[in-house]
Amino acid sequence: MTSRLWRDRRFRSLWAAQTVSQMGDRISELAIPLLAVGALHASAVQVSWLTALVWTPNLLAVLLGAWADRRASKRALIVAADLARAALLLTVPAAALLGVLTLGQLCTVALLTGLAGVVFGTAYPAFFARLVPPASYVDANSKLSASRSFSFVAGPALGGVLVQLLTAPFALVADALSFLASALLLRPVRVAEPPTASAAPPRLLRGAREGLSFVLSHPLLRAALGSATTVNFFTFLTGTGLLVLFAERDLGLAPGAIGLTFGVGAVGGVLGAVTAPAVSRLIGVGRGVAVGAVLFPAPYALVWAASGPLWVRAAVLAAAEFLSSVGVMLYDVNLNSLMASVTPDHLRGRVAGAFSTVNYGVRPFGALAGGALATLLGLRPTITVAAAGGALSVLWVLFSPIARTRTLDRAEGTGTPLSSSGREARPPESLKEEA
Repeated sequence: MTSRLWRDRRFRSLWAAQTVSQMGDRISELAIPLLAVGALHASAVQVSWLTALVWTPNLLAVLLGAWADRRASKRALIVAADLARAALLLTVPAAALLGVLTLGQLCTVALLTGLAGVVFGTAYPAFFARLVPPASYVDANSKLSASRSFSFVAGPALGGVLVQLLTAPFALVADALSFLASALLLRPVRVAEPPTASAAPPRLLRGAREGLSFVLSHPLLRAALGSATTVNFFTFLTGTGLLVLFAERDLGLAPGAIGLTFGVGAVGGVLGAVTAPAVSRLIGVGRGVAVGAVLFPAPYALVWAASGPLWVRAAVLAAAEFLSSVGVMLYDVNLNSLMASVTPDHLRGRVAGAFSTVNYGVRPFGALAGGALATLLGLRPTITVAAAGGALSVLWVLFSPIARTRTLDRAEGTGTPLSSSGREARPPESLKEEA
């Protein structure tokens, strides 16, 4: 199965596009908070607002998902979203060159790139499901997540170097170029997208309700949504922005050292992504989700040990990042594959939109709550609350069909597996053999 995916030119293009785009994202995730804190002198609350604005458009995702389901070409949507994000990011170095860059512009760019990201995210699941055969979902998600994890290894270090050499505004050019490259790679990829129905499509509000109702009535998807929403709220109490602030102001790390520390820690993400298929075969897909739900947030409680010599402070932060990165990959690869296997094709955009509205929509509220907690309690207690609260997300998994699901074709409590068309289908033979 593995070699079959690599022989597929279309999948290689998707993998390459995601790889280069993720690398650019890691640069921006470091450069934007450093730009806000260093050049624009943002406070902890302002950094939290900046993080919140990136995710606020997800509150509209349930509507955008219904809109995306009505579009015939999902590929066109994701290419347009990439091009829009590239153009928006390039306005930041342009304003810096003219000496007119403000925190307000940075917030506007964060909001609009977040909106383009929601369009991409609601169109992507249907595109992915049409490109990858169901029996290869875990393997494909593992490969894509491995690239994402590798970006966390090399991206922050590269971002730190670019910020020091070019300054933060001009480091964002690299992310803009990565979106352009992604658009060029995805534009020629063709998938067999079904034509829109001849009957008039449902209105946006009705379509949005259908997606949300399907998620809430489906025992597996409902538990997945509850778990992901819980872990997202608590981990976004800190987010990348406050972790960068903590590393710079509390730990006294330079931008290059911060990037290197996050990069070293992110090696765990590569490990988690490449081993996720083996872990799912060994302990089951559902238990892989449960392990990831705890291991993703809990290690950040180690911040209380980040004291003493500079190398010790950096090492503790790197260790927390390493363990957390293993956890998030086990969580994402298994949960995303499970969700893809039970979602009917004609509802993928609406389901993705409903998930994004609740799951990602809670992130800005978590970021704002984190800013308030950091102001009242300090950064270390806030990070500890995030670690403990995020681990509670495992309760949704343990008391649901997810925990009892060993393979994608044996999802308990979900009914008969669905084919990509939404009709009942036999379990994939290749998955039977692997199990």
